[in-house]
Amino acid sequence: MRKGAKAAVVGGVFAVLVGGAGYGAFNVVSAIEADAGVGGAAPVETGPPSAAEVKETAARFFAAWEKQDASTAASYTNFPGGAGALLTAYGQAAHIEKVQITPQAATGTSVPFSVKGTVSYGGTSKALAYRSRLTVVRGETTRRPLVDWDPALVHPALKKGDTLVTGESAKPPIRALDRHGAVLTKEKYPSLGPILDELRARYGDKAGGSPAVELSIRHEGPDSAETPLMTLTEGRPGELHTTLSASAQAAAERSVQRYAESSVVAVKASTGEVLAVANHRNDAWNAAFLGRLAPGSTMKIVTAATLIDNGITTAGGPAPCTPDAMWEGQTFHNLEGMSPNEGATLSESFARSCNTAFVKFTDDLKVDSLQREAEERFGLGRDDWKVGIPSFDGAVPGVGGPDMAANLIGQGQVQMSPLDMASVTATAMTGSFRQPVIVPQSLDGRPLARAKGLPATTAAQLRQMMNRTATSGTAAAAMSGLPGRRIGAKTGSAEVDGQARSNSWFAGYRDDVAAAAMTQAGGHGGDAAGPIVASVLRAGD
Repeated sequence: MRKGAKAAVVGGVFAVLVGGAGYGAFNVVSAIEADAGVGGAAPVETGPPSAAEVKETAARFFAAWEKQDASTAASYTNFPGGAGALLTAYGQAAHIEKVQITPQAATGTSVPFSVKGTVSYGGTSKALAYRSRLTVVRGETTRRPLVDWDPALVHPALKKGDTLVTGESAKPPIRALDRHGAVLTKEKYPSLGPILDELRARYGDKAGGSPAVELSIRHEGPDSAETPLMTLTEGRPGELHTTLSASAQAAAERSVQRYAESSVVAVKASTGEVLAVANHRNDAWNAAFLGRLAPGSTMKIVTAATLIDNGITTAGGPAPCTPDAMWEGQTFHNLEGMSPNEGATLSESFARSCNTAFVKFTDDLKVDSLQREAEERFGLGRDDWKVGIPSFDGAVPGVGGPDMAANLIGQGQVQMSPLDMASVTATAMTGSFRQPVIVPQSLDGRPLARAKGLPATTAAQLRQMMNRTATSGTAAAAMSGLPGRRIGAKTGSAEVDGQARSNSWFAGYRDDVAAAAMTQAGGHGGDAAGPIVASVLRAGD
């Protein structure tokens, strides 16, 4: 927001999410306040609040909120500090007035309600209406009935650390265009919602537009990013050209909807331009770019390159597929039902995704061999990609012990996102690393990451192995019937502690399009991620 717009950040307990759900952990910082308030004494009770207590507590909270008496309303919650800050911002920074709250019938201790109000700023007013819900609990120390504080009860789009503000937008609106000039909107392409918001935050002032007046959520963080909720006065959008393809994006949106917790990215292999990015998640997190998960056997693309580039074996050289393999006290197995083949070549073991064939090469490698291959030839793990919006460029640490072997098959300490594996696939296919971008470099002149890529003979062998996998190996079912002169793929299944089914990974290419997908708890690579990638590849660019 620009000057004149006040903000109040919600204090108290907040959570910093490292990654998205299933990707990382919450770092929780507590500033626990007493749940006592100034609402008056009440008899000491035990057990859940009664129906009468729920009704009375909600009514008092609503009455104070309607009067814009933030401190009194906050006193009826179990977290008055955080509640007071947000409710104060509701009236002062967000300029929401004439608030009317209508409760519906309670269900146990939960009270649904509707809110009507008016947002007024700079002589312009607009009606606001939405629904929410609160829960009444008994205070842990006072035993009073109190509203269980959650920013989402003030507005369902709010999360911990968020506040509300109204004023001129920090960045002018954008009219995002695909590579052919088609307009991209979050209504038509839902996965692009948070991505378009990020593009606006980064490039709105470079696209030539003028700011709007908006009611927005201001998120906690060093850049105080904002998500618009309502536009009072339209700004003039500036045109922002992206590398996306509307047809590929539409295919990506459709394909991820078939499998929960799925993400996919497609890039133009010869340039690194991102053609599509889609997520099917309950949150708005861009796991396709920011995910940090073990990629399973799709990592064998990098491992195979490492073996070839270090002169250890070749696509036609030996890579025996044994029933099991041991390294540093840990025994590794293949997928159930895979028959051993002591005379297998690297190409055969790659196409069948034989784990033990790769693990057995651990002793021939240095601790940092895989790491150096990933960084120097595939451009991974150096934290220097400048895609145009936030992204994670992989992690391939050089480690000893059992994880050294596990890393070779995409387990251990290796972490990737679908964007990373789409880039790996493009590098394997073309032999050259081209850092992915979602907006042209010419827009802001940002320096792009560089890597030396692969020797021509290595790239040729990777293409041969990936083509074999796509036509007669573990990826054949998913890639069946896919048109194109050049196709290739690699499947992956990544086991996760405490998760009954493995994560499904799949990387593939057709002609000049490379794509990778991940489905959490999706099973084998060809079960969920494979059909997603095949659908996107079929759409082309």
